[in-house]
Amino acid sequence: MTSTAHDLRELNDAELIQRLAQTKEEQFNLRFQAATGELDNTARLGDLRREVARLNTLLREREIAAAEAAEEKS
Repeated sequence: MTSTAHDLRELNDAELIQRLAQTKEEQFNLRFQAATGELDNTARLGDLRREVARLNTLLREREIAAAEAAEEKS
């Protein structure tokens, strides 16, 4: 379920936050499986780490854009 930044940009803020929570939950579960030796696809951990970073980056970009827009209005 790894998404590109282009696909994620089409989502609104609430959807991004929900996606971030789901991704972090999946990442937690996979880390737990890795610790117990049950994880088959270890590459998925890296994919999820990058997706979390991608989501955080998009949210931060929107936060900065909103702050700049508010600053211009003042």
